Amino acid sequence: MAKKPSASSRRGKLVSVSAESIFNQPPTRRQKAVLARIAAQQAAGDDSRIDYSDIPQLTDQQLSEFRRSPKVLVAARLDREVYEWLQRFGKGYSTRINGILRAVMAQNR
Repeated sequence: MAKKPSASSRRGKLVSVSAESIFNQPPTRRQKAVLARIAAQQAAGDDSRIDYSDIPQLTDQQLSEFRRSPKVLVAARLDREVYEWLQRFGKGYSTRINGILRAVMAQNR
């Protein structure tokens, strides 16, 4: 007599799903409940359930490397069209100029 396979050892049916179909589906009731619980914990500032045991503590040297380099106030003359182009992206155009110059500097190293 042949041995009958148990239900726990049966292979599941493979289902092919695209990322678009996953992200375009609205969340289920269960997913909404989980998200609501997480949002409530974050709003309350409750991080007691976060496990930090696998994250090593940072050394003083590592922490000192996170400091921003000091900024220098510089007056620069820009073409009006360059200035207007930078302002089209909203506030923070001087930060944007710094980012552009930093990218060019990194490219030329």
